[in-house]
Amino acid sequence: MVVQAYILIQTDVGKAADVAAQIAQVKGVTQAEDVTGPYDVIVRAEAKNVDELGKLVVAKIQTLEGITRTLTCPVVHI
Repeated sequence: MVVQAYILIQTDVGKAADVAAQIAQVKGVTQAEDVTGPYDVIVRAEAKNVDELGKLVVAKIQTLEGITRTLTCPVVHI
């Protein structure tokens, strides 16, 4: 079973569209949208397990220029 998550991202002012476009190219990201509100970009991602999801967020997403903060929300099936 694959692990899915929503990643809520805050960016530098004026960088949301650029960040969303960059993230959309990252392997494991299934959707990236720039939005309004307290977060600037919302991403849906998937990985083989929680460890791989963590690596995706820390090594491939948080390192992109323009990102100031992320909040990862794993999807649960209740």
